[in-house]
Amino acid sequence: MQTITSRDNSLLRQARAVRDGKADDLIFIEGLRLSEEALRSGLTIASVIVSDELARKEKARELIHELGVTTDRAAVVSEKLLESISYTSTPQGIVVLAARPDTGEKHLDDNMKHPALVVVMHRINNPVNVGAILRTAEAAGATAAVATRESSDPFSPKSLRGAMGSAFRLPVWYGPTYESVIAWCKERGIATVCAELQAHSRHDEVDWKTASALILGPESHGLSPEEIALAGQSVRIPMKGEAESLNVAVAAGVLLYEAARQRDM
Repeated sequence: MQTITSRDNSLLRQARAVRDGKADDLIFIEGLRLSEEALRSGLTIASVIVSDELARKEKARELIHELGVTTDRAAVVSEKLLESISYTSTPQGIVVLAARPDTGEKHLDDNMKHPALVVVMHRINNPVNVGAILRTAEAAGATAAVATRESSDPFSPKSLRGAMGSAFRLPVWYGPTYESVIAWCKERGIATVCAELQAHSRHDEVDWKTASALILGPESHGLSPEEIALAGQSVRIPMKGEAESLNVAVAAGVLLYEAARQRDM
């Protein structure tokens, strides 16, 4: 690996651009654990930037070597320079730039297992929640995920940290309209079930064993009446006490694990 000593180096400039969402073809991955997940998941590694302190640690040496041989753009920098490109307040010693995974409709069709259990995130604009939902979806056996164009990018740095590698393994379709997702489900015989606070049916009264799409609305006020009407049915999670609602990622976990229970996870 080359040693970089200047803040103006092209590799560092590229890393900042990817971090700030100014490069559509690459994603910004930070930290040993997430970098390892990217490598094991077969992502195409474009660049690797490692701090001199981490490069000296035995536990990181093998992974750094494996990442380094996948690209000719690998470099060691000082802790201060790594801090200048880090997304977190406490730099984790390594930044990897990787080719953005395919997030198109065809990719979903080609890679989704059956019977389908798709989680649809609509207008969920907190990237931490998007990442947490993806992580829970993979753990509960979901076969794919969709994030509409009004939702946070599942491959933004914050979402990736929340997903902890699940975004690399779960087929994801990003950017369709809500109406096109509903149409896509209908064309494939996938029942659409939305989460709604005032729904008549409980979440455990739905048959989740058939091909299903769970639709989750925005954190602040949920799906609109028009959006609910487009779905095939709606369900609620019973709650006690005076809580008005659950965090959307928590609600996703409750609903997805009910589906998993019915499917004999």
